[in-house]
Amino acid sequence: MRSSPRGPLVALLVAGLAPACAKVTPVAPTTGRDATLAQLQQAVSTLIDQPGHRHASWGIVVESLTTGRRLVALNPDARFVPASTLKVITAAVALAAVGPDYRFRTTASAAGPVVDGTLRGDLVLEGDGDPSLEGRGGVKFVAPLIAALRARGILRIDGRIVGHDDRVEEPRPGLAWSWDDLGTASGALAGALNIRENTTRVTVRPASTEGSPPRLVLEPEAAGLLLVNRAVTAPAGSPRTLWAERHPVDAGLTIAGDIAAGAPAAVLTVAVGNPTLAFAQVIRAALIGEGIQVRGAAADVDDLVPGPMPGEPLVSVESPPLSELIRPVVKDSVNMYAEAILRLATGADGPRATGPAIEAARARLEAWGVAPDTVWMADGSGLSRHNQLTPAALAAVLARVYDPSGWSPLMAGLPVAGVDGSLEARMTGTAASGNARAKTGSMTHVRTLAGYVTTAGGEPLAFAILANHFEGSGVDVTSTIDRIVARLASIGP
Repeated sequence: MRSSPRGPLVALLVAGLAPACAKVTPVAPTTGRDATLAQLQQAVSTLIDQPGHRHASWGIVVESLTTGRRLVALNPDARFVPASTLKVITAAVALAAVGPDYRFRTTASAAGPVVDGTLRGDLVLEGDGDPSLEGRGGVKFVAPLIAALRARGILRIDGRIVGHDDRVEEPRPGLAWSWDDLGTASGALAGALNIRENTTRVTVRPASTEGSPPRLVLEPEAAGLLLVNRAVTAPAGSPRTLWAERHPVDAGLTIAGDIAAGAPAAVLTVAVGNPTLAFAQVIRAALIGEGIQVRGAAADVDDLVPGPMPGEPLVSVESPPLSELIRPVVKDSVNMYAEAILRLATGADGPRATGPAIEAARARLEAWGVAPDTVWMADGSGLSRHNQLTPAALAAVLARVYDPSGWSPLMAGLPVAGVDGSLEARMTGTAASGNARAKTGSMTHVRTLAGYVTTAGGEPLAFAILANHFEGSGVDVTSTIDRIVARLASIGP
C-alpha cells in the first residue's frame, strides 16, 4: 500500500538524525572473551571514524548465531535506507509464503479455430509473473512455442499476437523510484509477462559531423519502442557519456549524452517500458523469423476493446523452482526479479500485486518477532529511498532464516566474498574471502552489506552494516565495510 506523503518524510528525517560518529555500544561482560570483544568494538569504532565517512550515519549489528549474543551494536534501532540488502527480506518472505518448489507458468493459447494450417484468430500469451523467461536463471519460451505450433500444423496466424496480463497488476514503477532509473535495466518493470528481463538494446553510431545527433538503432523486435534522441556527436577523442532515461516530459525513452566522432558504435541495454507489449513483439518477431506468417500486430490486451480471451492451450512453460530464481535476486541483485518475487508473499493463490504483498510481508515479519515499526517496505528490490529498516531488524531476519548447512535457497544464493556475484572482487586475500556470504546494497550516499561470516574460531555470525549520508567516496565506505567483515572473520576462539 502507498503511504501518506508525510510518513516517508518523517522516516527519512529519523534515519538522517542517527548519530554520525557514535561509538559502538559496549556489550555487557559475561565471559572470558570480553577482552576480545572489547578490541573488536574498538576496532569497528576506529574503522568508521575515518575521513570521507566519519560524518555518515552508521548502523551496525553483529550477532552470534550460536549463542544469540550481540557482539557489536551501533544505532541498532535507528532506521536506514537499506538499498538492495532489502532483497534478503523479499527472498525470505517469498520462500516462506510459497516454498522453494513454487514455479511460475506462462501459456500460449489459440483464440480461434485451426483450419488448413491457419490459426483463424489471435495467439494469446498469458502469464502469472515469471521474471526469468529467456533470461538468466530461466528457461526458453520461444522454442517450445514454435515446436507446439508446428506440431499442430500451424503455419499462419491470421490474428494478432496478444499479451494477456490480467493475472498480475499492471507493470508500474515502485513508490518513489527515481525517473532517471526507469530507462535502464535497473529500472525495468515487472508484470505478468516478462522476457529477456524486460530489456532490449539500442546501438548508438556517431554522426559524421560534430554537433549532430548520432544514429540510434533498435533491435528489430523492439521496433515499437519510441526513442527520443538527445545525444550529440562530440569532437573526436572525447570521452563517451551515454545513458538512457525516461524523461518526465517525453513520451518515449530518451538517449542522452555524447559519443565521439569516429568512435565505434556503443550498445546500451535499456528497459522496454511496457513488458506486456514487448513480450508480444518478441514472440511475433521470432515466429516470423521461423517462417510462421503472422498477419496481425503485436498488442497489449489492455489496448484492445474487446480483448480476446485465452482459448485452447497450445503450450505451457514452467519456470525453474523458486529455489533457483532466488539466485538472480540475491547474487546478481536483479531488481526486476525481486519485484516479481515479492508478489509471491501473498501465497500461491494470493493476489499478485505489490500493495497486498507488502502487507503480507509485514505480517510475516511480525510473526517472526520483527516489530512492524522496524521495517518499512516500499518495494521488493530496494530501489526506492522510501524503504527503511533498522540494523537490528535485518539481523533478526538473517538469524531467523539461518541454515547451519548453508544450503538453504537463500543462503546458497548469496554472493560469496572473493568468489562470485556482487562480492566477487571484494575481501580477496582476507579471512572473509570464500567465507562471508552477504547481500550488497548501493545507491548514491548509501552502502550496505548484510549476511553471514564464520569466525576463525568457528563461530557463525549474522551481520548487518548500513551506511547512509556519507560525505566522501562510496569506494572508501565499501572498503571500510569490507574491513569490518574481515575483522569479524579473524576473531579467534
